[in-house]
Amino acid sequence: MSRISNGFSRRDFMKSGSAAVVGSVVASQFPMSANAYYPSNDEIRIGLIGCGGRGTGAASQALQTDQNVKLVAMADAFRDQLDESLTNLTNPDAGFAASVAGRIDVPEERKFVGFDAYKDVIALCDVVLIATPPGFRPIHFEAAVAADKHVFMEKPVATDAAGVRRVLAAAEQAKAKKLNVVVGLQRHYQTVYREWMERMHGGMIGDLMTARVYWNSAGVWVRDRASLEEKAGRPLTEMEYQMRNWYYFNWLCGDHIVEQHIHNLDVGNWAFQDVPVRAQGQGGRLVRTGKDHGEIFDHHYVEYEYADGRRMISQCRHMPNCASRVSEAFHGTNGSAPSPGQLISPSGYTLYNHNGRNDPNPYQVEHDELFAAIAKGEYAYADAENGAHATMTAILGRMATYSGQVIEWDAALASERTIMPSTYAWDADPPVMPDADGFYPIPEPGVTKVL
Repeated sequence: MSRISNGFSRRDFMKSGSAAVVGSVVASQFPMSANAYYPSNDEIRIGLIGCGGRGTGAASQALQTDQNVKLVAMADAFRDQLDESLTNLTNPDAGFAASVAGRIDVPEERKFVGFDAYKDVIALCDVVLIATPPGFRPIHFEAAVAADKHVFMEKPVATDAAGVRRVLAAAEQAKAKKLNVVVGLQRHYQTVYREWMERMHGGMIGDLMTARVYWNSAGVWVRDRASLEEKAGRPLTEMEYQMRNWYYFNWLCGDHIVEQHIHNLDVGNWAFQDVPVRAQGQGGRLVRTGKDHGEIFDHHYVEYEYADGRRMISQCRHMPNCASRVSEAFHGTNGSAPSPGQLISPSGYTLYNHNGRNDPNPYQVEHDELFAAIAKGEYAYADAENGAHATMTAILGRMATYSGQVIEWDAALASERTIMPSTYAWDADPPVMPDADGFYPIPEPGVTKVL
């Protein structure tokens, strides 16, 4: 499903103007790098960019693979976050301590801090792990591919259409260079999903007609300004504050429909083997309204339409004390798939049930498969394009809920409206700033322009 032979449909994408961006990239422009493959007995040097919780997790999983790997360099915007990550990775009491023993060698001179720290890490490693806030991923992925590095990149891969186009262009370069790329949409590496998709695509419940996808939960962490400034012992610049509390600012996170719900939207695209042509929906901000909740919504409801008329109904919500559901379901012409691993006939007979199996951890599997391919000298994984399509699907939904309009895929992907900063510096103003009372402007359906 995630291998390059997947045949993921690009029909609607190829109709967009962005096809011209990547279409001119040809293999002859990018000769094979000497760093592209490694014999299995050679050490594979890993560099980590982004040392938060997910970055630390990705590094530990990479270090627990069966290959001869070593973490040699780390980068983060903040030194304390880098130090905490390294402490956690080298903790002798951690459950993975024995697996990573002797595989971490990050002396002081290979610890890099700041907006440009990623460049130093890329120069020192063979495989780059990119786990920064999503807004930075197009920049870091582009640089890694230009330097002929294999890549593990977390999802989503961007926060606006301009970033998606950069990732798609770099993905074409990675293919031409035969660089393996895995994106952290781990359901593609999860046995239950792989087997579920195989059976649905094989027609076990007929032609798939409708998808229902959900990420309804209580929400995630919030880092309030007062606590951050108390810890720092000084006032933070606005750029520092937003970087520390990155989940609540679109240029960094993309809103939770992009940062979290992308998993479920990706599963919908995977099942339909396509991307939507348009979306419309509604959303807002009802219970998560504080100053430290930045500018993002706390709920979105989107209807996605595909070229052949099929629909994907999408819900994502961050509200405590409400019904939770993180899952996907499909309806076919000859049955239904009410939850991952289940297929049921129209009469209610169970056609397939994956429940009860002891499947491997998909977060580990994605690294096991990536590093095994690299060590064997195989070019087997090209996830970046699918990661970009899934990201753009989520951004399309955000555009629809923020604006209250029907948004076409082609227009959204071609949009030149960027939400990223013009300058990356601690004293620079981020794209959105608070008012005199400390509140941020909130998107207003019917008023907010997204194209």
